[in-house]
Amino acid sequence: MRGEETSPVRVRVPGRQATEYEVRIERGIFRELAALCRRAAPAHRYAIIADSKVASLYGRPALEAFGEPREGAASGAGLFSFPAGEWNKTSEEWARLSDELAAEGFGRDGAIVALGGGVTGDLAGFVAATYMRGVALVQVPTSLLAMLDSSIGGKTGLDTLEAKNLLGAFHQPRLVLIDPELLRSLPTFQLASGLAEAVKAGAIADERLFGWMESHAAGLLNRDVDLLTELIRRSVAIKAAVVEQDPLEDGLREILNFGHTIGHALEALGGYEVLHGEAVACGMRLEARLGELLGVTREGPADRLRGLLEACALDRQVEEEFTAEQVLKAARGDKKVRGSVIRCVLLSRIGEVATAAGGGHAHRIPPDRELELLEMALRSKGGSADCG
Repeated sequence: MRGEETSPVRVRVPGRQATEYEVRIERGIFRELAALCRRAAPAHRYAIIADSKVASLYGRPALEAFGEPREGAASGAGLFSFPAGEWNKTSEEWARLSDELAAEGFGRDGAIVALGGGVTGDLAGFVAATYMRGVALVQVPTSLLAMLDSSIGGKTGLDTLEAKNLLGAFHQPRLVLIDPELLRSLPTFQLASGLAEAVKAGAIADERLFGWMESHAAGLLNRDVDLLTELIRRSVAIKAAVVEQDPLEDGLREILNFGHTIGHALEALGGYEVLHGEAVACGMRLEARLGELLGVTREGPADRLRGLLEACALDRQVEEEFTAEQVLKAARGDKKVRGSVIRCVLLSRIGEVATAAGGGHAHRIPPDRELELLEMALRSKGGSADCG
């Protein structure tokens, strides 16, 4: 088991700026932070960016690993923090962090270490992508969601008043360092939020993973580190395979958006106080039901999906807090909308995404039936509706 844990997952990104990096998944590997950063991303200075909560937990150990237990980036490593919360993933915080780096004399020979959850990975990654037209980035996720999904693939971004991740860039890391032991300090509701992305991975690409989660949901919620390590490794392998085939989200990668069209709408409606995983769980339930109503998804996956989400403590019905009209309006602000037509990734069955008309995987929701179908999905317990 130990040898299996220490074998890294390799992500190979093709294209004009082809690159390759390792995802290291190992218990206790956080203690090797400095040595691994120096090997994968040699730099004169390291800027560790973390939100206020993670900085209080892991900021000091991270600095001490580099031998510089101090604020700022005068030499060695420095800690730069921002207020915790999705609502702080803004252009204002991006500009402030960038200005702080400049004030400390941080140059192009530096590297940024994103230490934290998905918000930190997105924000620090966007700083790395844009500061002096790009500096090296190392992702060190501390939440389950970031470990198995958002730290891999190079997507960075900021939220605006109009939409989540409306501003962004692709900027691949030099290394992703995952220590499952860091999850011991993660609140249960945050752990459950991360499980939503693993459920998604199984639902779109691996029925065996989905079934394995159905059998081990209780152990995962109880923080069995061996189970969590296996979950992370299997989910990362799925994400890496998709990224390698479609690094810039031009085709296959859109399957990773299952649950996210409606999920992002619910996040926005909730003022980003709804956890990403909670919103995506709701989005998956509704989009699975939409698939059945449209006759794209065979009967059964929506109920099975609902059962696993409930077993993973993801049973909050966020969608019931808003009207169908509100959800549709918010969904039109999503990046996946084309010509004001809402598009969703739909399943054909558990473990497989349905191909849309004309290819691709994002299905048009008939504009003249959007409201009707969403209302049916909200109250439906099954059945189908011919799309005509």
